[in-house]
This record gives sequence, structure tokens and C-alpha cells, in this order.
Amino acid sequence: GENGTGKEVIADYIHNNSLRAAKSIKKINCAAFPESLLDNELFGHEKGSYTGADTIYKGIFEHADGGTLFLDEIGDMPPTIQAKILRAIQNMEIRRIGGNETIKVDVRFIAATNKNIEDLIEKNLFRQDLYYRLNAAIINIPPLRERKEDIPLLVDSFVRDYVVESKREIKCADDLVLSVFFEYSWP
Repeated sequence: GENGTGKEVIADYIHNNSLRAAKSIKKINCAAFPESLLDNELFGHEKGSYTGADTIYKGIFEHADGGTLFLDEIGDMPPTIQAKILRAIQNMEIRRIGGNETIKVDVRFIAATNKNIEDLIEKNLFRQDLYYRLNAAIINIPPLRERKEDIPLLVDSFVRDYVVESKREIKCADDLVLSVFFEYSWP
């Protein structure tokens, strides 16, 4: 889905209504890190593996063990990291940077992107084998402009949240407000 469609909200919903809900959901935006930092954030490192690695650092895979790992913007992930994630999914194990031991991990993966993965595969920018591993179920989340019937539900939810936070009494949004929301293009 496009940016802002609620992919992370869906990931939270899936996790919170699953058998893994007692464990945490960990999230990482794959587009937010350069390759070397993403590798470190995902898999961690051993003490002394590089300059400044003064302690053992557990990556997000280890922190998500038993729970869910939400990989946001996976379409922006470098191919070398894609290969390591594929191995982690297939073998249910990881190895920290600079480490010699494999670490068993039991993680549910939820991946999201705003890109067309099939196009990225054709351009050799995304591994087809990783796509097939992650492709257990696909949820396409259309933008709000294509599902305007959801506007009243969203407004009611936001109003309820506001009432709780502000401790003010509001029953519902005015019909004029709703009509403005329905007329908006939601780019």
C-alpha cells in the first residue's frame, strides 16, 4: 500500500490477535538505514567485530524471538541483506556480525512496502526467492481515496481517542465535517 494507508496498523492488529501476542512485535524501517547499519540493527554484532563494538549487541531478530518482526519498506532493502533475511527465514537462525555461532530464532515476519515487488524482481532489485518465502499472504491496502466508505469509521475512532485523551465530551463529528472529508481527494 501507499504511504499512510495503515500498513503498520494492520501489522499490529495481526500480531495482537495472534498466538504470539504475549511476546512483542518489533519494527524496523528498512529504508531508514544505510546497508551496514541495517545489517547491524537486524542481526546485531559481537564485541570487537569492528571499531567501536565494545559490547555484544543483540539485533532486532533476537529481540523479536517468539514474537513478530515487522519489516517496513522491504522493497528498499539492499540485495545482500535480502540474502541474509532469506537464510534467517529458511533456517530459523541468524549470526551476529563478527560472530561464529548461529543463534536460533523463532520469528513471524510481516513485511510491507509501497513499491511493486514484482517490478523490482524483474529489475533484479528484489530476490524472487525471498518474495516467495514472505508471500504466504498478501494484503493490499488501498488508499483512503479508494475506500471513502471508511471515513465515518475512522472519524468515530479518532473522536473516541480524542475524548479519552482530552477528557472532553464529544459525541460525533458534524455532518459538514464529514462532507468535507468525503469531498477531499486524499492524495
